[in-house]
Amino acid sequence: MSEGETHLERIARLEREIERLRRTNNTLMDRVEHGLASGASAFGVFERALALEDVVAQRTRDLVATKELAETQAKTLKQQAIELEKARTATEEAMQQFKAASLAAEQAARSKSEFLANMSHEIRTPMTAILGFADNLLDPTLSESERTDAINTIRRNGEHLLQIINDILDISKIEAGKLDTERISCSPFEILEDVKALMQVRADAKNLQLKTEYTTPIPEQITSDPTRIKQILVNLTGNAIKFTEKGSVRLVARSHVDSSDQMTMSFDVIDTGLGMSDEQISGLFRAFVQADTSTTRRFGGTGLGLLISKRLAEMLGGDITVESRPGEGSCFKVTLAAGPIDGIRMLNDPATARITRAAPAPTYPEDVRLDCRILLAEDNATNRVLITGILRKVGAKITAVENGKLAADAALAARDTGNPFDVILLDMQMPVMDGYQAARLLRHEGVKLPIIALTAHAMNTDRQKCLDAGCVDYCSKPINRHQLINTIQKHLPHYATP
Repeated sequence: MSEGETHLERIARLEREIERLRRTNNTLMDRVEHGLASGASAFGVFERALALEDVVAQRTRDLVATKELAETQAKTLKQQAIELEKARTATEEAMQQFKAASLAAEQAARSKSEFLANMSHEIRTPMTAILGFADNLLDPTLSESERTDAINTIRRNGEHLLQIINDILDISKIEAGKLDTERISCSPFEILEDVKALMQVRADAKNLQLKTEYTTPIPEQITSDPTRIKQILVNLTGNAIKFTEKGSVRLVARSHVDSSDQMTMSFDVIDTGLGMSDEQISGLFRAFVQADTSTTRRFGGTGLGLLISKRLAEMLGGDITVESRPGEGSCFKVTLAAGPIDGIRMLNDPATARITRAAPAPTYPEDVRLDCRILLAEDNATNRVLITGILRKVGAKITAVENGKLAADAALAARDTGNPFDVILLDMQMPVMDGYQAARLLRHEGVKLPIIALTAHAMNTDRQKCLDAGCVDYCSKPINRHQLINTIQKHLPHYATP
């Protein structure tokens, strides 16, 4: 095969040679037949013909082998071409995925930066008010009404800041899979009416009607988590009031029973407010995304509430969907699994449910007297002063120490001298010896009196950790005056329920 000659060209050349040899052979055979009569000369021609036929056969075999080799190589080249095309396609797809991932990462980074900027604003705004009005309180020329206004402003902004912190904790717990829900019997009527009562002040402040409606018979009891349902509805109702300037906000409840006798509860929060575009709706339930992230937003907020609400609804076997049009208001639809209908009474009149609702008279800290001795262990001096002041106002005698070691020593010494404390309050994070160690030590030494944990940790696992250490109850920080006093009262021996 000459240089540069392909297999196919060689095949064509050999085929032409074979054809020439075949024609030569035919000519010789004709001569042989013609020359048989010539005797000895004819025999020589016949031998040459046979030799030529061998050459033709060998050339034919060479041609077939060359053709098979060419076909094999052609198949190999075709397969390589297919694999090369697959590799090219895979490379293009990988590049597209990389570009999409890069764009998504850039968008996430921008969204997170915008969220953090808004979060910084949301945190700094109430902090500015708290610090500013705290400074004002130092002014001796303030009138009593100005002083009261300053205190109320500090409290209101402190509660707002606490809500922001709670939202951050909730989303962190949800993302980490640490947020727990429960399944207990509860009244959907009570939940909805509680939400209405909580949000009525906000609605009244904007002259908005806040109404509850029931469009189907409602089960007297459902099986779900009333605290989380209320959290969802308070968040949605608060948003509806925030974004509605005039008109109304309606809380509409209905129920559905499927073919397997399982109930579903639906709650619609319907407002006559600003409404949203499809683009705004698409970003509502995404982390770090708000409908409007511009610095000229008319309304505040961290953007976490809706995401938390949707995740909670999913954890309760349901979902949240949205229908909205700009300028026409919005409807947030919450659906939740509500358990089996077996033995559940369906009510047409919500008033029927409210009649049977337990309504204990509220107990206020000012109405309670704690005639007891309390040992308080708290490493933060400000908190020691605060808690001591709260409890002394209701009659308690307080001994305050700054770590768990001092608390254990004081409790054991009081017991050994025959004058034990009635209750021990332990901060769970302290130097020298923390609250967990102190509680375990006291239980090991046979101390039976109530130990109540005080901690800034707010997860259910933290509560359980306190109980496992030997505490009988738990109060989370920031301290709620009412909750603290009632918790202590509940565990005092002379207040125990017989």
